[in-house]
Amino acid sequence: MNGMNDAGVVAAPATARTGSAHPFRRPAATGLMATLAAMAATTLAAGLAQAGGVDFEVPEGGEAIPLPGFAVVTGIFSAVGVALALALLRWSARPAHRFVRTAVSLTVISLIPPLISGADTATTVTLLGLHLLAAAVMIPALARGLRVRSD
Repeated sequence: MNGMNDAGVVAAPATARTGSAHPFRRPAATGLMATLAAMAATTLAAGLAQAGGVDFEVPEGGEAIPLPGFAVVTGIFSAVGVALALALLRWSARPAHRFVRTAVSLTVISLIPPLISGADTATTVTLLGLHLLAAAVMIPALARGLRVRSD
């Protein structure tokens, strides 16, 4: 065939229409970089808070949250956010808009455990701040990465 459909119109290759042969590559790379940045930011902030006297002791187990634990948990939940963003990129007509709405809702829900943990005020406030810090890094970065698709 010569690239023409039945109506006599030449069809552009798929890569020319979508702008990329791999539409997930850029958002996935953006998500990876944002995840690493969020892990570093929350771990650094937790370290500074710990140096300032926050003990991160949660009454449930009576043990303090270890500093590497902040990086691990931030990395896990950030990866979930990247997976959500990529799923919306695949199945949503407005992936950036839907991602922001969903991620903000999940961030609000994530604030509940620190509030009900029974930890002291300094630990609770710091944990809330760390949740918001991770969200402040991840949500805008992923939303920007999803908007690139429609350019």
